[in-house]
Amino acid sequence: MVHCSLSSLGNVVGGADTVVAGLLELLGSSGTLLAMTGWEHDAYHFDDWPRALQDAYRHDPPPFDPELSEAAREYGRLAERIRTWPQARHSSHPECRFSALGDRARWITADHPLDHPYGAGSPLAKLVDAGGSVLMLGAPLETITLLHHAEELAHVAGKRIVHYSCPIKSPAGIEWVSVEDIDSSDGALPYERVVGERDSFEVIAEEALRAGVGTGGAVGTSVSHLFPAGDLVRFAVSWIEGHFSAGR
Repeated sequence: MVHCSLSSLGNVVGGADTVVAGLLELLGSSGTLLAMTGWEHDAYHFDDWPRALQDAYRHDPPPFDPELSEAAREYGRLAERIRTWPQARHSSHPECRFSALGDRARWITADHPLDHPYGAGSPLAKLVDAGGSVLMLGAPLETITLLHHAEELAHVAGKRIVHYSCPIKSPAGIEWVSVEDIDSSDGALPYERVVGERDSFEVIAEEALRAGVGTGGAVGTSVSHLFPAGDLVRFAVSWIEGHFSAGR
């Protein structure tokens, strides 16, 4: 799985095309490249929108189509390039869609659960099962989506849960579906009690690196990191349970 900040890499001739082609060459014919692509027009924060925008969206909603809908811009240019690459496969979740290329792309994106889409059966769970890795290619540590999977697996009480609705394209037209998920925006847990004003995922990732989980190095003008997915999830689950067990 890759997260990438192209601008942090410096001058890359060919831009996103060059990076995707290079990663696919590195992985070889038996490898798979995965990225979170989401959807630019999802309704996750619908209740916070201006009333006029809410009314317009409900009156004429943009239906989510896993094959065609634009990636969320917050995930960067590389995510959109992976989404549009020939033979890309896509999971069907309207808020946290994943796109993949390569040998196991169909498998890793298939049957993405609608509720708790970072948990069991998700592309993230399959990434761990497959013995995959997460490459932070110039991307900040706070953007490691895999840590949401650790949040789902951790046995702690008081996880923050959100509910939202999304318009999905169906044979009958547009269908509004309800989704339940951990709060992946404001935090599934009260991390501020532990890390203060720092980003919780950045803290967990830094502590994982100090514990020998993952490695870092220079790629272009960036600092990049590579984490074994399973080891990082196990470290993060232990960290979360250690800080949010009963009585803490």
